[in-house]
Amino acid sequence: MSILEKIQKEYDEMMKKLSHPEKITEWESLGEQKKILEEIIDEKKKLEETKKRIKENQEIISSESDEELISIAKEEIENLSREKEDVVKKLKRLIAEKEGYEEEGVQKGTAIVEIRAGAGGDEASLFVANLLEMYTKYVQSKNVEVKVLDENKTEQGGYKIVTVKMKKNDPYSLMRYEAGVHRVQRVPETEKGGRVHTSTVSVAVLPEPKKGKVKINPQDVRMETCKSSGPGGQYVNKRETAIRIVHEPSGIVVTSQNERSLQQNKETAFSVLEAKLLEEERRKRIEKQEKERKMQIGSAMRAEKIRTYNFLQNRVTDHRIDQSWYKLEEILNGDLDDIINALRNTEERERYKDIVIE
Repeated sequence: MSILEKIQKEYDEMMKKLSHPEKITEWESLGEQKKILEEIIDEKKKLEETKKRIKENQEIISSESDEELISIAKEEIENLSREKEDVVKKLKRLIAEKEGYEEEGVQKGTAIVEIRAGAGGDEASLFVANLLEMYTKYVQSKNVEVKVLDENKTEQGGYKIVTVKMKKNDPYSLMRYEAGVHRVQRVPETEKGGRVHTSTVSVAVLPEPKKGKVKINPQDVRMETCKSSGPGGQYVNKRETAIRIVHEPSGIVVTSQNERSLQQNKETAFSVLEAKLLEEERRKRIEKQEKERKMQIGSAMRAEKIRTYNFLQNRVTDHRIDQSWYKLEEILNGDLDDIINALRNTEERERYKDIVIE
């Protein structure tokens, strides 16, 4: 039985179950499963129709003698073959998502992105600001909303760390390839000798858990409040509205200060904490399956890098796919499509190679 036949059988069994509502207790999960399966079934029907039309045109070529008709049939087969390739690609993605982590307990329409200065001092902090601007311009071009949750600015205009929430139009699927250590090579403005400095910035991209997915024991959490030092001016600083949460078992620390009330900052901080705990749970699960796996951020040292931004050569190199682009300024202005598409295509080839669709 092929994988599509198995999914069709799974869908048919679900529909039988839904025909007896009095026996159903898991309505929410069934509804989500039904939606995913229906999308796969719809693509399966498109594939079957496309294959049928290809066969019809092949029969025309083998049975007709009219050269013009044969030429039309050949052209139609070329077009249909491209359509078939696109449908198969989408089917593989849908099936992989059905079986994979991304669909399990996360809000598909949100992402929490944390950008942190690594090695390199002030230059690293300034590059955090560069990456924040790059990502903001990129996702906003895809109609994604960006909101700063927490920030620790430096006097030079950079950030030691900044955390943002992205929502609408599935930002996690866009940003997930950015997780890791980014290396920048450039001459700082304060460098009189023209010497190139190398700095690093780490990026974490976390899917936001669905409500109730992550359970946090109140006894495991230590909370501290303080006056906000972020935006909001005098109104914010009159009261202790910022919050710092320490999750004792994991050692994870989260702060939030950009909301206008203590309660709002508390809710925001817990949302980020839940996302980090979900990611930690995912890491442990994968590490159990794969003995050797690097952490998403690592120690942010210079050798642990996914991408290099070289200003002197106008070059951006992604080391995961060993590919370079010589348009650094455009990329820093949010033109990330070529890089993201190259990474996505490479991942899809690897991830989907075991999914066989006839």
